[in-house]
Amino acid sequence: MTTKITWEDFEKIEMRVGTIIEVNDFPKARKPAYQLTIDFGSEIGIRKSSAQITTRYSKEVLLNRQVVAVVNFPEKQIANFKSQCLVLGVVNGTDVILLEPGAPVQNGLRIG
Repeated sequence: MTTKITWEDFEKIEMRVGTIIEVNDFPKARKPAYQLTIDFGSEIGIRKSSAQITTRYSKEVLLNRQVVAVVNFPEKQIANFKSQCLVLGVVNGTDVILLEPGAPVQNGLRIG
């Protein structure tokens, strides 16, 4: 059963579009992952995220790709890395398909 939330609950979740500007391997992660550096524009700035997306995406394919992420979670320590946002994707077993705008947009635009 799906948990219902209020419109006010939804408005608290700040989802923004950003462009991946750096991708690195994350060998200290428990499961295969990348360390991503994402540009969310002048209002939000640069944020880092750990993402378990190595099955479907190579580093080269991710570089300069726009993604959707939640930017108002508290930082999360993952091994020796601080994840500052949560990149969103559709989870199908162990495969993750990233959420992204259908056309290029300005970094930092809010999903609503």
